[in-house]
Amino acid sequence: MSTYAAKGGPDFNLTDEELKSLLYEALDKLGARHSVLAVPPDQTRIHSRAGDLTRFAWEYYGEHLKAVLPALGTHAPMSPHQLTRMYGEIPQELFRVHNWRTDVETLGEVSCEFIEKVSEGKLHYSWPAQTNRLISRGGHDLVLSIGQVVPHEVIGMANYTKNILVGAGGPDGINRSHYLGAVYGMERIMGRAQNPVRAVLNYAAEQFLADIPIVYALTVVGLAPDGSIAVRGLYIGDDPECFHFASDLSLKVNFEMLEEPIQKAVVYLDPYEFHSTWLGNKAVYRTRMALADAAELIILAPGVKEFGEDPTIDRLIRKYGYRGTPATLAAVEHNADLAADLSAAAHLIHASSEGRFNITWCPGHLTREEIEGVGFNYGDLDAMLARYNPEKLQYGYTTVNGEEVFFIANPGLGLWAYRGRFEIT
Repeated sequence: MSTYAAKGGPDFNLTDEELKSLLYEALDKLGARHSVLAVPPDQTRIHSRAGDLTRFAWEYYGEHLKAVLPALGTHAPMSPHQLTRMYGEIPQELFRVHNWRTDVETLGEVSCEFIEKVSEGKLHYSWPAQTNRLISRGGHDLVLSIGQVVPHEVIGMANYTKNILVGAGGPDGINRSHYLGAVYGMERIMGRAQNPVRAVLNYAAEQFLADIPIVYALTVVGLAPDGSIAVRGLYIGDDPECFHFASDLSLKVNFEMLEEPIQKAVVYLDPYEFHSTWLGNKAVYRTRMALADAAELIILAPGVKEFGEDPTIDRLIRKYGYRGTPATLAAVEHNADLAADLSAAAHLIHASSEGRFNITWCPGHLTREEIEGVGFNYGDLDAMLARYNPEKLQYGYTTVNGEEVFFIANPGLGLWAYRGRFEIT
């Protein structure tokens, strides 16, 4: 096991040519490969630069790149326009759609005892290692897993083994991993490379993915001073070290520690990237540790039209709402439909303020009744955009009509915490 390429730092801004050169350097070290499967993220990670890396891999391997499998998780399939926007000239006939409910197989199980131990006795189920059959049975001599390492609400730091076992995973694997993270405590996990969910996935990878030739290409992406996207690092390897290199850099790039808690935050969700509260609640996940008690979080979401990207999950969110951990745990215990979709239950926990701060959603395509029906406050989007114009606001603290607000234009690129509420271990 090796790290084949590693370059990065908090002030780096890797160009397209540097990204291509680093990728080619790593692929050269692998030797000839004749049947390659690329597993990048979907359009919800468009800023990861994984689309460009996938295109570079296609240019490198040519006809030997047999397929591209976006790791959709529970997200909706990508449209032809989204594929072109993210992956450029790659022929669309190379793309495969991951159906998380039907396209997977179980390679093995992590024991109930293992889960009990890492969850500190909170959960008592085993965890199935599930992945798409194209990965496990496709006969490829290289599976190139591409993505971004960034603080994450379920896994602490996104990507690495998560891309294969969750992004390209199946219902039980997704549900139980998400629920483990939620029950253990999101605020104990976010920004930490070592945590119970990561321990489960890495153990499963060691036990059940060892015979699959997976190589990981991991970016670290942040904001440049002018507000543009900057690639701060690229790490490529088939060992845990490349993930830890990327995680260490991501903490320096994507994590902002604040000396005082935020009283009022305004978060803008790009309408191209965010169509659902399932995705858009990153505005909640990534700021919750920075928000003061009784703070106000305003989410400007012109593209949001639904709660869940998956129809079943959408119905569950509408039925049970974002009511906090005790209510959600009780609902799981007493309702078979929610108990059968634990990733939905985990999401309901993640996106609740637990009554500690106020969340006002301003969606482009959901009604007041729908928003208030799931437990959020509703704000009129046009009125809020007139007051908090994202085209005029700059990142961080700013004064709007005499009030101080903290503005974030893309919550997916960071994690914010008040120092008194977070300790790096």
